[in-house]
Amino acid sequence: MDRISSENPAVETLRAQVARHGARRKRLELPAEALPEGEPLRFVVEGRTYYAVVQGGFAEDPYISGAYETPDMAREISGTNHLEEWIDRVDRPVGGSVLVDIIEPEFAYGLREPGEEVVYEAIEKPKDSLANIARNLEES
Repeated sequence: MDRISSENPAVETLRAQVARHGARRKRLELPAEALPEGEPLRFVVEGRTYYAVVQGGFAEDPYISGAYETPDMAREISGTNHLEEWIDRVDRPVGGSVLVDIIEPEFAYGLREPGEEVVYEAIEKPKDSLANIARNLEES
C-alpha cells in the first residue's frame, strides 16, 4: 500500500485551533471554507480512521466537534468522541493549534500536533458511482 508523509509537498496543511464548545467540551475551529461541510469526512488520528462532519455556516466559522467510528455516528453525534480524547491525550490547550493535513481533498484528512511528522496510508477518493453505491448501502 502506498504511503505519504505529512512533509510531502503534495500534502497541503491547514492550521486549526482548539476552542471551547459548551462548558466542558472542545472542538477544532477551521479556516473559513477550508473543508466541505455537511457530509462525514475521513480523519486519520494516530493511524486510525474516524469520521467527522464539518459544521458551521453563514454566521459561524467551520468547526469539527467530534470524530467517530462510523459515518452514521458522525452524523448522529453518537458514540465515543475520539477527537476530544485525542486533544486531551496530546494535551492541546484551548487556543492551541493542531495541524490538518489534506490527504485527499473533500474526502480524507489527517490530524497531528505541530512539529510532528506523520506518515499516512494513501487514501483515494472512490469514483462517484462507487461512492453513491456505498452511501445508499449506509442509508439502508
